[in-house]
Amino acid sequence: MSELTLQTAGESHGPGGIAIVSGLPAGLIVDEEFINAELRRRQGGYGRGGRQRIEDDHVEWLGGIRLGQTTGAPVALLVPNRDSRLDDLERTPPVHRPRPGHADLAGAVKYDTDDCRNILERASARQTAARTAGAALAHCLLRALGIQAFGYVTAMRDIEIELDITETTIDAARAARDESSMYCPDADATKGMESHVRSAKKNKDTVGGLCRVHVLGCPIGLGSCMTRTACLDGKLAGAVMSIQAFKSVEIGLGREVAERWGSEVHDSIGQDATTRDTRSRGWIRATNRAGGIEGGMTNGQPVVVTGAMKPISTLLQGMPSVNLKTGESERSDYERSDVCAVSAASVVMEHVVAFEIAAAMMNTYGGDTMDELARRLG
Repeated sequence: MSELTLQTAGESHGPGGIAIVSGLPAGLIVDEEFINAELRRRQGGYGRGGRQRIEDDHVEWLGGIRLGQTTGAPVALLVPNRDSRLDDLERTPPVHRPRPGHADLAGAVKYDTDDCRNILERASARQTAARTAGAALAHCLLRALGIQAFGYVTAMRDIEIELDITETTIDAARAARDESSMYCPDADATKGMESHVRSAKKNKDTVGGLCRVHVLGCPIGLGSCMTRTACLDGKLAGAVMSIQAFKSVEIGLGREVAERWGSEVHDSIGQDATTRDTRSRGWIRATNRAGGIEGGMTNGQPVVVTGAMKPISTLLQGMPSVNLKTGESERSDYERSDVCAVSAASVVMEHVVAFEIAAAMMNTYGGDTMDELARRLG
């Protein structure tokens, strides 16, 4: 048994994105239809740009899968790019005017170049296609074990919704989200968010928002309090923060805990001796302000993670910048982009959170095969 890991490679306008997932047990049934549907969902949402009308994202297996199941070997996959033109200097020219808010300038300085092209090709959110595919593969493991992850857009500017996601409400919430152009399970909030996107487009601007993921069915004890690197909340925060354009992560109440008394923050503990839920071990909570994690470990309640995505840094109007070749003040370059990608980001976030939960499951329960993992989980 090895640690569950995910590594990606590939550029925005290269041949495609590659992901290698290591540490999955043998015998996991790969739901390719689910993975491809999530890739298509990542391409959607109100406010997306022209790139999404070019691409037809789907997964192609390069290794580690046989007859629809994992073999125990590392899984290699490809998400091809139709818009592949990396070495065509006419269609993919050098970029000398860095965009404020993007990786352009810091990357150009770090890698000693006046051309931001190599940096933006890798820092592009296009990278998340392969990451979503690889993480959705690990998500298949959770689904096989009865663990559900659900991501959606919860806020944009002055619009915010609060949902209580439970085993009895999650299906209805998912259906409502999938009907929404903003991936927000509230029809009125969706209309308001669409209005914000239209305003941003009219003003040649961009808009961000909040994404939230609930994970139901986690057993108590995933993660650890014994070492800093084993804390599950730390792993979740790192995973979400590494998605392009995310600037903050909260577990449960998040920063609101700083504004409350302790009695208004902590979740009282009770016991239900009649419960048959072996994953909670009979321990119950009246609330879930901790977001399902205490001391770096799951406590049997739903895991709730919220991430803040900033507005896309590629603005049609441009912003004050400099030409790295001449040092002259100029407007930043425009690279085809979105007005709003919060909906797509909620899909990426759902799966990177699912990946970290799956990794914690493998670390806690282990098993070289799915049957062995299921037996250990009980």
